[in-house]
Amino acid sequence: MSLDKLKPPVGATHSKKRVGRGHGTGQGTQAGRGHKGQKSRSGYKFKRGFEGGQMPLHRRIPKRGFHNPFRIEYAVVNLDALAAKFDDGTEVTPELMRSSGLVRDARLPIKVLARGDVAKKLSVRAHKFSGKAAEKLAAAGGSAQVLEATK
Repeated sequence: MSLDKLKPPVGATHSKKRVGRGHGTGQGTQAGRGHKGQKSRSGYKFKRGFEGGQMPLHRRIPKRGFHNPFRIEYAVVNLDALAAKFDDGTEVTPELMRSSGLVRDARLPIKVLARGDVAKKLSVRAHKFSGKAAEKLAAAGGSAQVLEATK
C-alpha cells in the first residue's frame, strides 16, 4: 500500500450534476429551475430580506428608543476590587489594572466606580471616576487622576 494507490471506496464519490445538457440527462429543459418566473431567469439575484414585494420583516417591526452614536463605553472597575488587588501606596495605572486582570478589554477606557470601601492610600489613574469614587479615594488619603481618553 502506497500513497499513489489510495482511492476512495466505491460509491463514495460521484460526478458533478451538469444541468441544461439535454433531455436524456433528466436535467434538461428547465434545468431544475421550474417553470417561468423571476427565479428561473438567468442573472437572478435576490436582495437580503426581500419578501416578494410584501413589506419585509425589518420594516414591519416598530422601532423603539434612541441610539446615541457618540456613546463612549467604559471598562468598569470598582473600589473594592482595587483595594483587594493592590497594596497601600501603590500607583494604579490602566496598564497595571489590565495586567492584574481587573480589566479584560484593552481597547476600552477605564472608569472607576464607588462600590465597596477603600482603606488603603491608592493613587489611581483612570479615564473617568464617579463622584463618590473620587471622594472615597481622597478620604482614604489617595488621589484620583483623570487621564485623557484616546480614540
